[in-house]
Amino acid sequence: MITSFITHQDCSLHDMGPWHPESPLRLNAIIDQLKLSGLMNQLMQYKARPVTEEQLYRAHPKAHIRSLQLSVPQEGFTALEDETLLGPRTLDAAGMAAGAVIRGVEQIFKNQADNVFCAVRPPGHHAERVESIGFCFYNNVAVGALHALEHYGLDRVAIVDFDVHHGNGTVDVFRNDPRVMVCSSFQHPFYPWRYADSEWDHIINTPLDAHTGSFDFRKAIEKSWLPALQKFRPQLLLISAGFDAHREDPMGELNLEDDDYHWITSLLMDVSKTYCNGHLVSVLEGGYDLNSLARSAHRHIEALQGV
Repeated sequence: MITSFITHQDCSLHDMGPWHPESPLRLNAIIDQLKLSGLMNQLMQYKARPVTEEQLYRAHPKAHIRSLQLSVPQEGFTALEDETLLGPRTLDAAGMAAGAVIRGVEQIFKNQADNVFCAVRPPGHHAERVESIGFCFYNNVAVGALHALEHYGLDRVAIVDFDVHHGNGTVDVFRNDPRVMVCSSFQHPFYPWRYADSEWDHIINTPLDAHTGSFDFRKAIEKSWLPALQKFRPQLLLISAGFDAHREDPMGELNLEDDDYHWITSLLMDVSKTYCNGHLVSVLEGGYDLNSLARSAHRHIEALQGV
């Protein structure tokens, strides 16, 4: 498989301080692991391009984007939430993260790659249409999905999210848009405490009890996601790839292992091959223990390559 790896050094411009778990070191850990193993040499490496305002406005109202821009401090931070801090270069990093997903979608539909991994930050799946929370500012995966729908004329896009936290922002953007199916597994009850109960047929929530391990996680995914995806028959599959459900990650209490990320990626690869010619774009979300993040992302990318 030809896997594109998209990132950009500007994603490190957003830095909420050495105490903050959503750190520039996250991307360094993934890239170092890929280089150490030699896997990076097997990937097509590209730089992200900044998202345009027109592309952002599909997911977030213009007034919200303008409000964020006006909140950017010259120095220090503007607190949007207790631990969601807007710094002087935050929106530069966020714009590059969202732009990476746009470029990934375009590479897929121009047949430049079989699949894509976007190693970007800040993450995006908690960003709702008019609220930036949970370390997230722009909803990267939503921006990419809407670009595929509007620019490439698709009718059905599926977004699957295996972060330890629920993808509330993605649900908020698409809850009234049945063109997009959102499947989200997450520890429950847990942050962000919203949209955990679905009122919509195209929103597939898979809540998991604290301390859920590999066997029960895999069983839940097969039971809830597979039938929904098979019925929906997506033309593009997007992954919100959060690795903080790993047993070593301090942010949650799920007990997944490195190999679970290879397993779920292989499962989703099979879905994409069956229904959408293998068209798949994966986007980094959470993962805050640097060692388990690096190993899990490595297994995820191995599966994208068909290893």
